[in-house]
Amino acid sequence: MDTVQQKPTADKLKPKLFSVLKTYSKEQFVKDLVAGVIVAIIALPLSIALALASGVNPEQGLYTAIVAGFLVSFLGGSRVQIAGPTAAFATIVAGIVATDGMDGLILSTVMAGILLIVMGLCRFGKLLKFIPNTITAGFTFGIAATIVIGQVKDFLGLTFQNAPIETVDKIAEIFRCLGSLNVSALLIGLLSLAVLILWPKKLEKIPASLIAVLLCSAVVKLTGMNVNTIGDLYTISSAPPKFVLPHVTFAGIRAMLPNAFTIAILAAIESLLSCVVSDGMIGSKHRSDMELIGQGVANIGSALFGGIPATGAIARTAANVKNGGRTPVSGMVHSAVLLGILVLLMPYASMIPMPTIAAILFIVAYNMCGWKNIRTMIKTAPKSDIAVLLTAIVLTVVFDLVVAIGAGLVLASLLFIKRMADVTEAHTWTDADDEDTDPDNIQRKKIPARTRVYEINGPMFFAASEKYRYMLDGHDFDVLVIRMRDVPAVDAAGVETLSEIVKGCRKNSVQVVFSHVNEQPMHAMEKAGLKEAVGAENFCPHIDVALLRAEEIVKSISAK
Repeated sequence: MDTVQQKPTADKLKPKLFSVLKTYSKEQFVKDLVAGVIVAIIALPLSIALALASGVNPEQGLYTAIVAGFLVSFLGGSRVQIAGPTAAFATIVAGIVATDGMDGLILSTVMAGILLIVMGLCRFGKLLKFIPNTITAGFTFGIAATIVIGQVKDFLGLTFQNAPIETVDKIAEIFRCLGSLNVSALLIGLLSLAVLILWPKKLEKIPASLIAVLLCSAVVKLTGMNVNTIGDLYTISSAPPKFVLPHVTFAGIRAMLPNAFTIAILAAIESLLSCVVSDGMIGSKHRSDMELIGQGVANIGSALFGGIPATGAIARTAANVKNGGRTPVSGMVHSAVLLGILVLLMPYASMIPMPTIAAILFIVAYNMCGWKNIRTMIKTAPKSDIAVLLTAIVLTVVFDLVVAIGAGLVLASLLFIKRMADVTEAHTWTDADDEDTDPDNIQRKKIPARTRVYEINGPMFFAASEKYRYMLDGHDFDVLVIRMRDVPAVDAAGVETLSEIVKGCRKNSVQVVFSHVNEQPMHAMEKAGLKEAVGAENFCPHIDVALLRAEEIVKSISAK
């Protein structure tokens, strides 16, 4: 009887929520409820801080956590993923808002969501692992650096003369305006940092960011210190998210496409990285393609309800797991609690000091920068990898993420090509090595008279094509045996090189015999007409057969 082989669960395009509800219990609901409430308390100050760092109003950070957080839990491919605004998007969003306004941001985010859905439907979830770790580590560190630079103004209470957008311009403006340092703001910032650093060492269960917000808000309010608060700079709304449609034009779509691509790639990388981390914590297996679809729908929903780009938040996801969350229900609870806080308590957010927000973002940047990983890479990685890493860092800070990822991928690809070319070689053997135990080694074979044997190791592609031309040097042979057992693949340049070798041999009355041609090279050579030109009888499955064929050819030539 025929059986139908089912795809592994991890590859299903089915939300995890629908799978876990089959065995859901009241006991697990209680755990998810507790975890959801705790994660919401953690997400509250972070969502506000990240919204301000992104150049939007504080409530828009909560809109993102509410809408995107709910949709990712409802449709995503992870059991415990918590989604919302993250530090990785802060500088990107701030740049889009500054140059193209909220309409540009909404359009970019909706387009990014569509791209994410397409990526999931096309099963691109596994392909993102091919982005080198050096690039990911580089732009993550670069983003962390830009966040720190962007918050120095509020931490020191500086009064800027200009409103710079680019990071390099912000650095120049900071030094230009150091004379406007506000000592009160600096003291509140330092107090906030002290709480954020020391509090977790004593009471980890209560979020340090919440304590810093409550304590510093009370200090500023009770002492009347001259420190800017959120209410001094922003108009805060406690209204729930409302549906908003952007103004859409073809010119706008074309202009926002690079931003949409950046948001989609970053959302995919960060969300899947968070899934991998959480899988290790709970012993589960996420569905990467479904996660991309869920993230896509979440970003579209977030943008249309006044939010900003969202992705999986590693720190909040880890907090969810540590507090007992084991199903997507905890993420949905987290969104519901944040909605209640938005409606009931949001006006009190106007009292939060800006230096406290800056301090929270300093800690976020420190936690995301991965400096230990960077240090290890610099100490142990090859110079080429270090070059890619530093390039990604510098370009992220000086320009933007699009330039950093693009240039990093190009540089990494070129260096990879060089490495492959360096390890690809063609050589011939004369004397046997007593320590070599390979029975198929050319050195241990009896090579017929007037026969030259070459063995090619590594892929034959454009960067290494010049390495094989010396096979034609000299004319003291009648048969050229080319052994290709260690050639996994050839490209068009490799096939062209082989064709030139065959033509050159034919011109000098030399017969070419191929040994052990693998599947892909054989297919490429057949398409190019090489098998027909050389003769099918001269394609041998093993070196022993190829040497016998060479001996036959030499004898037939001698008999003439």
